[in-house]
Amino acid sequence: MMTNRFQHIFDAQKANQFTVGNTTYKTRIAKLNALKHAIEVDFKQDIRDAIYADFKKPFLETDLTEIYPILGEIKHVKSELKSWMGRQKVSTPMSLIGASSWFTYEPKGVCLIIAPWNFPLNLTFGPLVSAIAAGNTAILKPSELTPHTSKVMGDIIAKLFPENEIALVQGEVEVSTALLELPFNHIFFTGSPQVGKVVMKAASKHLTSVTLELGGKSPTIIDETANLKDAATRIAWGKFVNNGQTCIAPDYVLIHERVKDEFLKAFKTVVNSYYGTDASQSKSYSRIVNDRHFKRLQDHIENAKEHHATIELGGQVQVSENFIEPTVISNLPEDTSLLEDEIFGPILPIKTYTHIQEAIDYINAKEKPLALYMYSKNKKQTQFVLNNTRAGSTCINTNVLQYSNHNLPFGGSNNSGIGKAHGIFGFQEFSNMRSVLKQHTRGAIELLFPPYTDFKQKLVDLTLKWF
Repeated sequence: MMTNRFQHIFDAQKANQFTVGNTTYKTRIAKLNALKHAIEVDFKQDIRDAIYADFKKPFLETDLTEIYPILGEIKHVKSELKSWMGRQKVSTPMSLIGASSWFTYEPKGVCLIIAPWNFPLNLTFGPLVSAIAAGNTAILKPSELTPHTSKVMGDIIAKLFPENEIALVQGEVEVSTALLELPFNHIFFTGSPQVGKVVMKAASKHLTSVTLELGGKSPTIIDETANLKDAATRIAWGKFVNNGQTCIAPDYVLIHERVKDEFLKAFKTVVNSYYGTDASQSKSYSRIVNDRHFKRLQDHIENAKEHHATIELGGQVQVSENFIEPTVISNLPEDTSLLEDEIFGPILPIKTYTHIQEAIDYINAKEKPLALYMYSKNKKQTQFVLNNTRAGSTCINTNVLQYSNHNLPFGGSNNSGIGKAHGIFGFQEFSNMRSVLKQHTRGAIELLFPPYTDFKQKLVDLTLKWF
């Protein structure tokens, strides 16, 4: 029954794809405006309440990290969409004189968006904005781990769109599995590298293109020249916003040994200023999404203790609340789980280095990260790190904020992702660049059509020499 239902929706969207794909700029803008109004006005408090029910996330943080990014993306797309939808003219070589050339962005067709739980609204509707802008139909599959938010999103989609244009379906892993059997024209997946491989394998059966927004262990380098107060202020926010459940959060810190103690002192002061001496009582600190992820993070802390690591800050938990204190741990042996697995929680490991090459070698021994952060006043050393590492994105003297610039491509590389999101880059992911060459007059190339003669050979020789 489940497969039949999804097949019905897919078939309806496939039959409707050219109607949707041929919509005008004004029609697409109207759809984006309707989505914007629903999020900003009609369902704003419902969204806040739902995300609080799923995470105990403060309303202000929901506004900043869930609602604002979507509204900003819509605003940016609206300002640029007319030019994106137009002909993109390119030059035509002299050898093809008499012709003109251009390409257009045409919709890929029927798309599947599989979203994660950590920013359920943002990471479901963000790709949807790009899909709408590019003229696609879409099926959305939000995470089952955030049921309250998924319900609100389902209400929004049902109110704004017919099912043969955009549909939202809910359920657990078997729903995603059934959807992945269908021959979508594009799949946009956000989640772990492990599941990303499953999605890519399923897509390969139909040669479906994919955008994979994955994760990994994003390093933060703090060298001996860094402004430590600024570093502590920004890293503490980047690490503990959304309780550390952020794909581009600083996963671990590599700090010059000379400044470790001073940084830790500043970091503890900042954390206390953000959340007080008891973060469990703070109205600015959210919770782990469910028992399973809480247990996973609790096991990380216990594993660190078993390896005689140093708890520099925090370490306490409350099982009934899925609460974990803002935690910093140092002196971790390499075989501890915190240094092997992506953390995705409010635990920050710290390692020291003596020479910058040590930090670079450590990073390069792991998979390419989704993000790499560098705190330094030394421009030469910063450039050296950029030149000798690879990452999906980088911030210098800040972190996480690259996601908020819609003019920047957002995405990973290899293990941390394939393809980019946001702005023109998201629009391109959901589009096919269709090339067009139009012949206006008899072209010079026709002089070389068969039968081939010595004279035509001379013309070819001249062409190869001069063109």
